[in-house]
Amino acid sequence: MVGESLPEFNGLEGVLQPLLSASNSSSLKEALEILIKVSRTAAARAELALRNILPTVLKLVESFHQTSSREYLVNSLKLLRNLCAGEVANQNAFFEQNGVEVVLSVLRSAALLSNPDSGVIRVSLQVLANVSLAGEDHQQAIWLKFFPNEFSVLARVRSQETNDPLCMILYTCCDRRPGLVAELCRDMGLPIVVGIIRTVASVGFGEDWFKLLLSRLCLEDIHFPLVFSKSCEGSSSENSGNTDSGDDLFLSEQAFLLRIISEILNERIEEIQVSSEFALCVLGIFKRSVRVVDFASRGMSSLPTGCTSIDVMGYSLIILRDICAREGVGDLKNDSLDVVDMLLSHELIDILLSLLRDLDPPAIIRKVLKEGDNQGLNLSASKLCPYKGFRRDMIAVIGNCAYRRKHVQDEIRQKNGILLLLQQCVTDDDNPYLREWGIWSLRNLLEGHAENQQAVADLELQGSVDMPELSRLGLRVEVDQKTRRAKN
Repeated sequence: MVGESLPEFNGLEGVLQPLLSASNSSSLKEALEILIKVSRTAAARAELALRNILPTVLKLVESFHQTSSREYLVNSLKLLRNLCAGEVANQNAFFEQNGVEVVLSVLRSAALLSNPDSGVIRVSLQVLANVSLAGEDHQQAIWLKFFPNEFSVLARVRSQETNDPLCMILYTCCDRRPGLVAELCRDMGLPIVVGIIRTVASVGFGEDWFKLLLSRLCLEDIHFPLVFSKSCEGSSSENSGNTDSGDDLFLSEQAFLLRIISEILNERIEEIQVSSEFALCVLGIFKRSVRVVDFASRGMSSLPTGCTSIDVMGYSLIILRDICAREGVGDLKNDSLDVVDMLLSHELIDILLSLLRDLDPPAIIRKVLKEGDNQGLNLSASKLCPYKGFRRDMIAVIGNCAYRRKHVQDEIRQKNGILLLLQQCVTDDDNPYLREWGIWSLRNLLEGHAENQQAVADLELQGSVDMPELSRLGLRVEVDQKTRRAKN
């Protein structure tokens, strides 16, 4: 081996020969570089599997880990990672040659450093992630060695490049295996989940494995309430205990969790059908946040605002919006429980109408009302929108709930909400797309409902509302001048 008379190679000459032969090179450094490159293709991986190269690479990893030869260790791990990418023969050889234990030893050393070696950790986890794709036996071997302690240590490494493959391993192991999901969401496993959430909140994520993992635990299963609750334990968040803004009730990790959950639900709105337990938990979070948010100042930014309680309120409201959009009547089977009806039975509409009444009206409505006789709106309302879009998001929830639900249409009319909603169909700098959501909500409120259409006709006769948009809804409300009733 020309130029490689390092003590690390003592006794390895015979072991290295298969690598040198496969790469047609005379030095280990060159051999590793060549094989890392060629093993990116499936054909090359299959050929190297026939040459039984993987056991040799495992021996190199073990040797260089013990002698602290980092450059050779990393390159050996990279080759090992590539060999295990979708090649069943190599994945099985890794499993049979006790590869999980070898990589575990490397990870223990790298993660326990005062400054963890994220490069070594990343490639080691990528090896395990590729192996985990081989099936249940391989996943079980990884799980038994790493859960819970090793996973907990790795989850606390504040590095995006290590967190991505860690999430891939956990998701792959847990997907379609409810037993492992349950383990991960019990006392021993929750510190792993919370550690990952805190890491991602701090450094972000580059791949979708984090979202897939959270979706599996929180949306496709029943563990969101516990994950949300545990996310506040042992945190050193900067805004922890900020009682002036009401942030003593929630922590930034919880706001971040809601933000990611809202993104997942919005991205996969046609796929995910949430449970009633999840929906009621989010509604409970929204109710608690409303009690602590300071509505005395008008928000100058959209979400996230940097104020934890406001962000919790906003993201929980957005989640409710998408739940109500997904759970349309047409989507339900005869024997299914309507999640929206469950939310409605817990006073969702009443809460939103009360908040809407207490809010300072949109600027254009304030101007009109000051020039008129107020028509029932509260000009002395003390609450202001705490973030740009708050009013719009409430209107969106109401509109989605009213879609083809006569009892919601009735409830809004009976609670004198029609004029209130009519006056949200305006442009507003503090609420982008308020007008569009207002018109959508009004359409749903009037569709197929003669009494609500008559109520709007009465308001038109009184001069309380003059909306050209009504004629463009496809639900034109025309008034018979003789009978002063809405025409059918």
